[in-house]
Amino acid sequence: MHVQTALRHLAIATMAVSALGTSSAFAKVSAEKAAELGGEKYTCMGAIRAGSESGVAEYTGKFQGTWPGAGNKGGYLPGPYADEEALFTINASNMAEYADKLTPGQKALLQKYPDDFYMKVYPSRRDFAFQDWVCDVVKQNATSAELVDGGLGITGTTGGHAFPFPKNGLEAIWNVINPHRAWTEQAVYDIRNVYSDGQVANGRVRYMTLNPGNHPAADQRSSYTDKINAYFYQEYLEPPRDAGFTAVGYQPNNFSDDATNSWQYQPGLRRVRQAPEVGFDYPVPPAGMRNVDDDYLFNGSPERFSWRLVGRKEFYVPYHNFKINDPALSYDDLIGKRTINPDYVRYELHRVWVIEGTQKEGVRHNYGKRVVYADEDTWLALWADNYDKRGELWRVNFVNYFFSPQSQTFHRGATIYHDLTAQTYEAGYLVNESGDNWWKLNEPLKPSNFSPEGLARRGR
Repeated sequence: MHVQTALRHLAIATMAVSALGTSSAFAKVSAEKAAELGGEKYTCMGAIRAGSESGVAEYTGKFQGTWPGAGNKGGYLPGPYADEEALFTINASNMAEYADKLTPGQKALLQKYPDDFYMKVYPSRRDFAFQDWVCDVVKQNATSAELVDGGLGITGTTGGHAFPFPKNGLEAIWNVINPHRAWTEQAVYDIRNVYSDGQVANGRVRYMTLNPGNHPAADQRSSYTDKINAYFYQEYLEPPRDAGFTAVGYQPNNFSDDATNSWQYQPGLRRVRQAPEVGFDYPVPPAGMRNVDDDYLFNGSPERFSWRLVGRKEFYVPYHNFKINDPALSYDDLIGKRTINPDYVRYELHRVWVIEGTQKEGVRHNYGKRVVYADEDTWLALWADNYDKRGELWRVNFVNYFFSPQSQTFHRGATIYHDLTAQTYEAGYLVNESGDNWWKLNEPLKPSNFSPEGLARRGR
């Protein structure tokens, strides 16, 4: 599920589509190749099991669904690595020693904010395994999934990514669009927009999503050829001038003949209206510090970029970030002048898929190029470097994921969006001060919770 709203307009992004062809010759793999999933060389998700001499851990998969002592309860948990100490810290003075494993965006942040941005590096860990049914879905997709409708849709079974052995950038970016995630989400999250002069603007949102394709029960899951990928609900609680503004709607699986549909309730009008189409590089109000298609670092229809699969490379990336979501941390602890407090961000050395998107000619977008760094074990986008039309690095974004026993998969936490030119940043999906409204995952929701009719009834 890939969704994000604005204060006045709900914008669920449509993302980039490739110039690559869509023939099935570039999609399905042989039964023999698919049989390697879950074998000695590859995990069931298509990641390389072996570690590396430089420090990437070997995959163990020893924790499936939870870890000893954690159970399957919801709410904040410190995780199985809470007692580990950082191995070393990368900062502006020593970054040259680690340059080959830093993204351009990381180098830029280290250089631009030498007193504020640094990276605490911990042991690399690859201990969490997906549920068996997720592995079965991925293996099934390996021999059956295809790109269709010029790359605006895919086939295959939902609940896992479609292309465990991607052959091009378009297949890879569809994996980023559809990794295995929670079936449902509910939370009240906070937003902090931090300006170059240190001023901070606050927002608070009540949030729900439903992704039918990730239902834990096999008879409740679906196909990527079905109409709806995910439903969403967002209600603004703060700032006071926007309180009560609410939007519901859905995002489709195939963008060739459909688009994200949303309906909005505005308290001043006391009526529900279908929202105008907003996507791609539409700036998210009120600060406009990011695009709507920056949610999850990438989401929506892949049609305005040509995608190239650079390959697997090793980088220091945010990983196993339990601590940053701890309710014991206040926003005074977390929100710095230039970035989130680096003391609470854990980095590890991992192999990631590097996917590069170049803006197509004749289409509008404020990014000339964007580079996504997706974890090979999960296909979750962990980091993104975005460039302007002149080829200059402009916006640098990252997501702090943690493993949730309640949903038995990784879930997003605090998400940070940097604007290097304006020297501003946004911290979103903050739940530290949400109390009982901290993330609730995989608790039953119905499509009727997200209907315009239900929104109209709530608004009366």
